[in-house]
Amino acid sequence: MRAPEPTPRFIVLAAALAAALAIISGFEGCATSSIDLAPAAPDRPWQPPTDAGGNIVPGPPPSASEATRAGFTLPRSAALASIEPAAALDANHAYTLPELIDLAESTNPLTRIAWNDARNAALAAGIAKTAYLPQLTATAMGGYEAASGAASTPLLGNTSTSSNIHGTVSVLSLQWLLFDFGGRRARLDAARELSVAANIAFTSVHQHVIHDVSVAYYTYEAASAREHTAQQALDNADGILGAARARRKQGVGTVVEVAQATQNRAQANLLKVQADGALSDSYLGLVSALGISPLSKPVIAPLPARTLTPALHQSVDEIVTDALARRPDVQGAYALEQANQAKIRAAESAFMPKIFLSATAAYGTGTTSITAIPPVGDQAATVNLNGSRRSGSIFLGVTIPLYDGGLRSAVLMQARNDADSASAQLTHTRQQAIRQIVAAQNGLSTSLASNDAAKALVEAAQTTYDAAFAAYRHGVGTITDALLTQNQLLAAQNAYADSYSAALSAAATLALATGEIGSASMEGEPSQKDH
Repeated sequence: MRAPEPTPRFIVLAAALAAALAIISGFEGCATSSIDLAPAAPDRPWQPPTDAGGNIVPGPPPSASEATRAGFTLPRSAALASIEPAAALDANHAYTLPELIDLAESTNPLTRIAWNDARNAALAAGIAKTAYLPQLTATAMGGYEAASGAASTPLLGNTSTSSNIHGTVSVLSLQWLLFDFGGRRARLDAARELSVAANIAFTSVHQHVIHDVSVAYYTYEAASAREHTAQQALDNADGILGAARARRKQGVGTVVEVAQATQNRAQANLLKVQADGALSDSYLGLVSALGISPLSKPVIAPLPARTLTPALHQSVDEIVTDALARRPDVQGAYALEQANQAKIRAAESAFMPKIFLSATAAYGTGTTSITAIPPVGDQAATVNLNGSRRSGSIFLGVTIPLYDGGLRSAVLMQARNDADSASAQLTHTRQQAIRQIVAAQNGLSTSLASNDAAKALVEAAQTTYDAAFAAYRHGVGTITDALLTQNQLLAAQNAYADSYSAALSAAATLALATGEIGSASMEGEPSQKDH
């Protein structure tokens, strides 16, 4: 018996399928062929493929003849050959600390990232809420099916069949979960708690921005004071050098005195240059804390003179108790703990039955007859279709999970482990908060005491220097005493500037540790309660 010859239609279909497979194979290749995208060797430079503008593009590396670069450097990308423009600032206005904080809160990328994270968490809560609503899907599809075959029997001889089926189907389906023993509620509660945690994190980012700008501002002020002190020391060195030269001309001075005064002047000039460099660095640090382009040049208003009052004699227990109820990290850890508790309830609901409603309405044309439309994306499968022109169905049912190989039990165990970790994290966060509060309060007390001591030292050093310089200028003192007292005055003035800045920074740190930084009463500066 001779096998039936393939029909021309079958040959065309086979050829089309072979061509499609060849195209797919040529386009994608096997999975391991993508290893060509990686560097060829661990000790040889990677030759990235680039476009006409020098931008790196995905693809295999160029051939050896096409490679134009050597060494471990990347090509210049035209898309990145630009710098962020400087912030639009008023060049004729000196920005105070509250104004700098306002600028940072509106321009710092960290605040926008935290804001988007909070918005996404809020949208996630909205997504969880949609589980209460029915899913309504409309589907339209058309198709053509051709079939042919051949058979040979002793009685009938050779026979062949051929059929063509075509038509369209339009389906409207509804899926609605009516009751699931609290699963949706638990997932919604978890999403809402995560939204609360994201909002708390948003507030925390703003508090840290306020703290960073404040500390950077105080550091800049200390560097500015050091630069001013260095300039004053240079002027004093010029005065001593001038006095030494005058005494030398009068015959009462020596060459050694002039040399010592010259060396002292050179040393003072070096300190001035170093102070100028430190001031530039602190200015860049302040601009960076603002989150604006480092090329921006805001004019910084000097810090108004203020008297630092002694720290309030408030017990640590009172401070800690109030701070733990206010700190963003503690509140955020608590919200995460509540979210994980809700996830446990959601995992437990997976063991319970679910009551659902399903409805389908369909209309078909032609000779098409199907029993189901397969799922597409998030759309569920549409079942219970028949070959009639119009059909409809509605079902109210209960689904009971019986066995899943331990999947639900594993998910429940994971949820309980996560909840236990969240509880431990909350305890750890509280302990860390207490340590930070105690350390910040100790730092503030120490810096205030140092500032008082430095203030008294400056007054004594200034008196000693004035007396020593006057005595040397009138020929009754030595240049050694004048130089020594000048250096002591410089050290005392720098110590006072540093202690003043440290006290303000410690106050800002304590305000951050207690969660009070950024309150409306602060107006951008550490609260008077903290110093």
